[in-house]
Amino acid sequence: MNWQPQQSFVRSIGITMAVMFVPASAVAQYPKINLAVGYKVDPSWPQKPADFQWRYVTGVAVDSKDRVWMINQLDPPVQVYDRDGKLVDSWGSGYFKAPHFLRIDHAGNVWVADYRQHVVQKFSPKGQPLLTLGTPNAAGADETHLNGPTDVAISPKGDVFVSDGYGNNRIVHFDSQGRFVKSWGKLGVAAGELSQPHSLVMDSKGRLYVAERNNCRIQVFDQEGKSLAQWRNLVNPWGLWITPRDEVLVCGSSPARWRELSNLGNPPSDQLVAKFDTDGRALELWVFPLAKPGELTPGEIDWVHGIAADSQGNLYLGDVADDSKSHRVQKFTRLAAER
Repeated sequence: MNWQPQQSFVRSIGITMAVMFVPASAVAQYPKINLAVGYKVDPSWPQKPADFQWRYVTGVAVDSKDRVWMINQLDPPVQVYDRDGKLVDSWGSGYFKAPHFLRIDHAGNVWVADYRQHVVQKFSPKGQPLLTLGTPNAAGADETHLNGPTDVAISPKGDVFVSDGYGNNRIVHFDSQGRFVKSWGKLGVAAGELSQPHSLVMDSKGRLYVAERNNCRIQVFDQEGKSLAQWRNLVNPWGLWITPRDEVLVCGSSPARWRELSNLGNPPSDQLVAKFDTDGRALELWVFPLAKPGELTPGEIDWVHGIAADSQGNLYLGDVADDSKSHRVQKFTRLAAER
């Protein structure tokens, strides 16, 4: 038999140990088949107009036609691109101070949480204002005020759930007409308590999944505010997206512990996207390169914040690093397992 020596060594406390010999034929016979799902950046997407600039791409959403909606802090704040990257619409100048996540409801209306205006706003697909939750430019924690809202989830019946997360640590429930129903949550780490609820989504059974960035967990609630589960030690979640098959996509970074920082996990040590079923079982995990400060190399991520997926499983990720002078939304084409 033809044996091939391996030139790897383990050095420990001054002792050198030779690694075992391995048959050369064994190395050559490894099947080069990809069983792992992967993602590859599409550097040509989108075809952003030359006069458009982006700053803090916090929100990304995909509608029923696979059009990609994104929001940022520069004009025009709301931009819509098709799957091929062509700009199909833009609007929103003058409406926002610090837009955060953007969502599309079952009727095609657009919802935006604005944490500096302390409101959540509902728009028609063409940008006509339809409803405002909270009192503009007035922070509070009662039935008519929000304080730094971060995200919004809308049920098929039109009920609205807001993660009131930067100033308050609660979830607020409004009916379809914008009337206050109830709120729950307070600052803490126990079940039912919250620390910076940063994003939330709803599954087909009406359960709410809340990304608590400062508790490094995803907490699951029913619509009455009962804590059903906690997903811990898996990911430091920044943004959430849910697929029509009730798959929960999470973008963020590896689990972290507190340092002398205002937010846990800032700056992130890496960038990842994970997929879970509704029981919290991990289905997929993919790690993306963390961009160097100020650099915008395609395929690298500069503090991932917004996440969405289209009907083909392609990912759209927006970044928000504090030390960057520009930000992006990027498309990552899904590479399926080969068998």
